[in-house]
Amino acid sequence: MYKIISPETVYIAEGVVVEDGAVIYPNNTVSGRTVLRKGAVLYPNNIVEDADIGEGAEVTASVVRGAKVGARAKVGPFAHLREGAKVGEGCRVGDFVEIKNAEIGEGTKVSHLAYIGDARVGKGVNVGCGVVFCNYDGKRKHFTEVGDGAFIGSNANLVAPVKVGARAFIAAGTTVTRDIPEGAFVIGRVRQEESEKLRKKREEAAREGENG
Repeated sequence: MYKIISPETVYIAEGVVVEDGAVIYPNNTVSGRTVLRKGAVLYPNNIVEDADIGEGAEVTASVVRGAKVGARAKVGPFAHLREGAKVGEGCRVGDFVEIKNAEIGEGTKVSHLAYIGDARVGKGVNVGCGVVFCNYDGKRKHFTEVGDGAFIGSNANLVAPVKVGARAFIAAGTTVTRDIPEGAFVIGRVRQEESEKLRKKREEAAREGENG
């Protein structure tokens, strides 16, 4: 048997399949060809349509449309899984993450504030905060591939089409425009510098502003 915590606040459309052990909390809308598999949990405030929610997976306050969530994966809050998103077993997709037409390998973590579109991401990958898969050039969509065990630091941009090799490490703030071989360490950002001249100029401008 499955459990619906607050039936008066939950909408389940005809044709939805809810398997034994699934739990649906208040304020959920479940429609289309959705399947909630054994032990899946929809915590409050989800919109789930034409989705496959795997065994023991948990979804919280998110939108899941035309997507698949693997067994024991955790999604949300405030994630958006769009058409063609496939989240593997044991993955973590956190707050303000959007995934479209992309396959995420098992055990991969995309914890917060990231966009992954038109991509294949391997197993055990870390996708840092603020990472963007730059898949659109204004005319066409392009594909990105990330190998198993890669580490993508915060605020990195992957400009498709591009391939990131297995176990590669991309430092925070890097913009990737060329393929990265396996195991490589890549850093591409402006070197931090301190300018005494600019500091004094800024202080003078501040004093002038106070006197003005």
